[in-house]
Amino acid sequence: MNPFTYVRAANSDEAIATLKREPQAMLIAGGTNMLDLMKEGVHTPSQLVDIRKLPSTEIVTKDGGIRMGAAARNSDVAYNSLVQKRYPVLSEAILAGASAQLRNMATVGGNLMQRTRCPYFHDIAFACNKRQPDSGCAALEGFNRMHAVLGTSEHCIAANPSDMCVALVALDAIVQTQGPGGERSIPITDFHLLPGDTPHLETVLEHGEIITAVDLPAMPFAWRSHYLKVRDRASYAFALVSAAVVLEIDGGEIRNARIALGGVGTKPWRSLEAEEVLVSAPAIEETFTAAANAAMREARPYQYNQFKIELAKRTLEEALKTVAAMSGGQA
Repeated sequence: MNPFTYVRAANSDEAIATLKREPQAMLIAGGTNMLDLMKEGVHTPSQLVDIRKLPSTEIVTKDGGIRMGAAARNSDVAYNSLVQKRYPVLSEAILAGASAQLRNMATVGGNLMQRTRCPYFHDIAFACNKRQPDSGCAALEGFNRMHAVLGTSEHCIAANPSDMCVALVALDAIVQTQGPGGERSIPITDFHLLPGDTPHLETVLEHGEIITAVDLPAMPFAWRSHYLKVRDRASYAFALVSAAVVLEIDGGEIRNARIALGGVGTKPWRSLEAEEVLVSAPAIEETFTAAANAAMREARPYQYNQFKIELAKRTLEEALKTVAAMSGGQA
């Protein structure tokens, strides 16, 4: 591990100023991803700016929705009664990820910045455009079973690993940031970038800009939601594929739909194609099959991950059936 200095920021302004002064400085909160990457030599910051003590841990109601501070722990979000009642898909997604110990350390902001689990990214002996621009992509001809089939490019096929972000995409979340240029509100669908020919650029954040909160807008029908994750083992494993589904159903007809997929995209994947099929259609199996086919129509498989296309379709269909069968509602 390379030598580095450490500083604990007392507030957002101090954290931003410290980052601005030091181009190679990086933020650390829970550290559940950062420390691994430092040990592997992937991240070599000159300075770590600790933001764990920033006053951004609250989970509160706001404008009919919920605001989650960037430093709120994943476990606190997952077990929050309002989240479980109004946005159960988010609670389910978080609880499907990592382990209880990691969820007790990981933060909302950190999860948004979580980096891929592509083994070629994590092993500095291999070429990786995401880790070192213009060095190549070993995954293209390597063992790419866990890699993406949507949003890929000739420079990168690494899948985004987050469960939480898939649910946030389905909930139209807004990422609040603060930086040298002031404050920004960024729709979650715009926050992560496709790899294109610059896979080392993963989000729209600028150096010195920090996440302060994530807002879940009012969505009265989000109680009818579900996160379904398919993985190699029952716990502590990243998704082969996953689906976050939110439906508004009235009289057997789908009035509104939010569909997001995980494990298959280079970013948390919003499927507008599936939503278009679902809205104004009957909530029946034939509709769900058509939506699943639409969601994966543009998928591009590689040697070892062709199975993901059919698995994603079946996972989405099953999640849609589960949500359609729900009764009750928000009290």
